[in-house]
Amino acid sequence: MSWVGIESDLFDGGNAAVTEAGSSNRPDKPFRKVDDEIAQLTNLRSGPPDRQRQLMPRKQQLPVSPVRMLAGREGNFSGRGRFSAADCCHMLRRYLPVNGPWLVDQTTSRAYVSQFSADGSLFVAGFQGSNIRIYDVDRGWKVQKNVLAKSLRWTVTDTSLSPDQRYLVYTSMSPIVHIVNVRSATTESHANVTEIHEGLDFISNDYRGYSFGIFSVKFSTDGRELVAGSSDDSIYVYDLEANKLSLRIVAHTDDVNTVTFADESGNLIYSGSDDNLCKVWDRRCFIAKDKPAGVLMGHLEGITFLDSRGDGRYFISNGKDQTIKLWDIRKMSSNTSCNLGGLRNYEWDYRWNEYPPEARNLKHPCDQSVATYKGHSVLRTLIRCYFSPEYSTGQRYIYTGSHDSRVYIYDVVTGTQVAVLKHHTSPVRDCSWHPNYPMLVSSSWDGDVVKWEFPGNGEAPCPMNNKRVQRQYYYSR
Repeated sequence: MSWVGIESDLFDGGNAAVTEAGSSNRPDKPFRKVDDEIAQLTNLRSGPPDRQRQLMPRKQQLPVSPVRMLAGREGNFSGRGRFSAADCCHMLRRYLPVNGPWLVDQTTSRAYVSQFSADGSLFVAGFQGSNIRIYDVDRGWKVQKNVLAKSLRWTVTDTSLSPDQRYLVYTSMSPIVHIVNVRSATTESHANVTEIHEGLDFISNDYRGYSFGIFSVKFSTDGRELVAGSSDDSIYVYDLEANKLSLRIVAHTDDVNTVTFADESGNLIYSGSDDNLCKVWDRRCFIAKDKPAGVLMGHLEGITFLDSRGDGRYFISNGKDQTIKLWDIRKMSSNTSCNLGGLRNYEWDYRWNEYPPEARNLKHPCDQSVATYKGHSVLRTLIRCYFSPEYSTGQRYIYTGSHDSRVYIYDVVTGTQVAVLKHHTSPVRDCSWHPNYPMLVSSSWDGDVVKWEFPGNGEAPCPMNNKRVQRQYYYSR
């Protein structure tokens, strides 16, 4: 039984890492300590109980055993007579979903998208071969809806479920975003045959360019809007109530691979691009047309994905420079005037080549990030990364897919790799952690969708397979 964090045995000053079989793995170079504020916020959500901090001042960062925590609750050390949310996270965050995996689905098509719904009752998987499957998690992963994507170009690039879980939007290399009712009675959803898939046109009135594709799409928290990032260097906001495009921003100088709302208000938008920049957009006060509220520099290569902490302040990004970076928008600048000089004196294409060894230790001279996490690989496709759930872990971890067919989990505060999940035989583009339970689902270009749990469901895990690695295509976003 894998258990991360039994007292202090697996923790050694923030330098030890728990990997595939629970073995210790020390990083080659020390982690640049995350800034005090985000460390404090993370520890408040998932750190030891207050009473334990007082009793063990020298071991404040070490996990407190469940036995001691239960004894403290019975003795009412906290004075509340119960566990606080932080106490629950402190106990639950050590039970990582590392056992397994157990097979959810297996196809002959590359899996590009893996997403739990906000409450964890549904799971969405999008495949290159036009299929988007929605599984009912609470009913033994039964397929609730099998959507055959309409007018698909290349692959399903992204999907997003509405907050009420009634509607799904999906995108491909097309300016049309399709929306389908996932609560309808039919299981097989064929566009305009068994039910209507409405097309939302993202081409603005002033647009005169080529037909672009959409890489990223997200519902707003209230379900009234969509934000999208596209291959024409732009961010789009679509008003679902008015059924029209409400905003287009020429946001970057290269593909906008990823966008997300910063928090529940919907006022702030984060974007990441192949121009290596993260930008923050405040819809309440556009200083000038297409001018962001601020810019964050630090990646040396293009950005593949962003995930917000949900507080309107912190977010993470995955980059083709093989790093995840943690950002605080209060450190953003108003311009990008930073001379990189001859820093990048090599040529490479992330779709074809390995990352140059000489580039791995390069540092951006104007790096504004709070922390950098290394170990995974970002090649061939737009690999995604996320904060772990607030409810069960207090967002203590960052997890990501990887080109080397694995899933990596990092500790936000210490930067250590606390787990590496190995099963797939092709790149893991996406993965998703259940919002309430120690369960993580990974999907890969090998066609497998598998779940990892703690401790497991009593079933035998699926064996390692020797399936063929699918042929790499030129355009593999």
